[in-house]
Amino acid sequence: MAFKKFRNRKKSSPSSMLRVQSPEGTRRVDVDSVTVTRELFEKVTNTFGNIEYSFALYCRRDKSQEIVSSNVKTIASYGLNHGDMIYLSPTAGAVQHAENDTGILKVKNGVNISSSTTFFPSTSSSMPGSKIPIRSNVEEDQVDVLLQKMDGTVKRKRDPKNCLHGENSSCIHCLPLEPYDASYLKDLNVKHMSFHAYLRKLSSGLDGGKYANLENISCQIKPGCTGHPPWPKGVCSKCQPKAITLNSQAYRHVDNVVFENPNLVEQFLHYWRVTGWQRIGFLYGRFDIHLDVPLGIKGIVAAIYEPPQESTRDSVRLLPDSRQSVVDRVAAKLGLQCIGWIFTDLVAEDVSKGTVRHFRNSETHFLSAQECIMAGHFQSLHPNPCRLSSDGFFGSKFVTVCVTGDSQNQVHMEGYQVSNQCQALVRDECLVPTKDAPELAYVRQSTAEKYIPDVYYKNMSEKIRVDSDRYVYFSIQEKDSYGNEVTRDARPLPVEYLLVDVPVSTPLEPIFTFTACSRQPFPIENRLIDGHLQDLSALDSYLKQNRQNFLEAASDFHFLIYVATMDMLPLMENMDPLLEAIRSKDAEAANRWASGEQWSTVRQLLAHADQMSTPGQPMEEGATGDVVGKSWTCLHCTFINMPNLSSCEICNLPHQI
Repeated sequence: MAFKKFRNRKKSSPSSMLRVQSPEGTRRVDVDSVTVTRELFEKVTNTFGNIEYSFALYCRRDKSQEIVSSNVKTIASYGLNHGDMIYLSPTAGAVQHAENDTGILKVKNGVNISSSTTFFPSTSSSMPGSKIPIRSNVEEDQVDVLLQKMDGTVKRKRDPKNCLHGENSSCIHCLPLEPYDASYLKDLNVKHMSFHAYLRKLSSGLDGGKYANLENISCQIKPGCTGHPPWPKGVCSKCQPKAITLNSQAYRHVDNVVFENPNLVEQFLHYWRVTGWQRIGFLYGRFDIHLDVPLGIKGIVAAIYEPPQESTRDSVRLLPDSRQSVVDRVAAKLGLQCIGWIFTDLVAEDVSKGTVRHFRNSETHFLSAQECIMAGHFQSLHPNPCRLSSDGFFGSKFVTVCVTGDSQNQVHMEGYQVSNQCQALVRDECLVPTKDAPELAYVRQSTAEKYIPDVYYKNMSEKIRVDSDRYVYFSIQEKDSYGNEVTRDARPLPVEYLLVDVPVSTPLEPIFTFTACSRQPFPIENRLIDGHLQDLSALDSYLKQNRQNFLEAASDFHFLIYVATMDMLPLMENMDPLLEAIRSKDAEAANRWASGEQWSTVRQLLAHADQMSTPGQPMEEGATGDVVGKSWTCLHCTFINMPNLSSCEICNLPHQI
């Protein structure tokens, strides 16, 4: 009887309160002693506004006593009382999305998107005849907006042989073709349809694409599942990511990469020609409509920025770049953005003839697994804004350009993108390169810290030798003895399943966003070799050869980056009028900026340095070999210089006594 009274007393006791401390702050949860822990997880999820990552609860701050989601265990079994603090911690591999206080905007991969997943059934895309619903509210690229308004069909003229009708009629021989017509694209030798042609294909059915959904692939466990303990202690079919079967992507987000003029590539390759070391650069330009492919997009490269890096004959390692944000700001003011990256893989064969080795082909590889992973990483950092996706982005327009040798042993460029499947595998850290086979990647195994979904691929090609030096590839689906398609485990994985070809070209008539200067150009950044350093001496020499036209001198991307990030007097905060003048080709506005206070200060420093800088005298040594005199401290950068120097070794400004 006493036991029953105890039970009744516990049930009638008032509800207690627990405090939950998390990375998002501290919240209160109302529970009672007989509440099971599964209900506690549900209340915590609701209290924090539907947490979008998997988490665990602990009784102690050091995570020594975990609260397991259960239908049996209660709050009292963990010794929790009214007012106690429990601790919420994201599980290993969980991805948190930064969200503002109002819950309106969310940041994913650097793109501001709407946090609402509301479905808009009454709102469809602006594509003609399309009923694909708009699922997010983001600002798309201007080229995407223009292509959505275009008809997109391929017009055909009247065939005098097959068309038996009048001028105002049409038949099957002269009807316009859809932009995704397979036979037409094959005649154009286009391997992948454009992304907007793919959208038209989705909306070509009777439903107009009403149920089409551009869903990004996720290789992570869905957060918020409270029916079981978090991974690795539990997983269910609701939160488990689906297995992935790799297929060749039928579309591409960019259909062509165009370098405005050959000088861009020649200046980039000059580093390899001088040192023999490989090089990486970021492509800055803009996107425009590509008329050679139905509803196509082309990336136009206007400048190449070379970030800090360590180069050797066989490898390149990127270093942290503190100026990257400034470079992006300068490019944005000029109407440019980062649209891709370029790297060299060149080995000289005959220096006298200027030939290079040809080792990237169908027999070896086109891109190595490490390069595919790098491309997938960059594409994840530059997602493609898309209103038709609930995430606010889909795929990426970021391109990869490799400079290597062709079959004639000449230097040429090859363009690629990796598929959306590869981008998802790289983003969720599922893909790694192999040690000794560059053409093979490897999908990681699941661990206690991270769940990796199953990844498969279908062997779609067979290589047949025609003669001693030539092979022919046939697209043949591999089948077993029962006629079933055979899928292979992606451990390892041929990287050709991840690649999308993108042609690279230069126009017949060169284009110059920046002034085509016949004089010596300004040195390129981050080249630590003689004759390529950016310093006050190089700035003074460059300005002297462009005395007559300041707009022409300032219309150099590398000059602008140096001026914006000078150690002694960075001018980024005052360069908006100059950048607008360069963008509009306004020489008068550029001259007005040059006569302002900031640039006049730079001119005075250069003039003073030119007057005071004289060749350093030989060091005078005493009997013991010590330098005679005292070292001096630069008044501008506080560097302690040797006594024999008349100008600072760091900032190159004169010694002021």
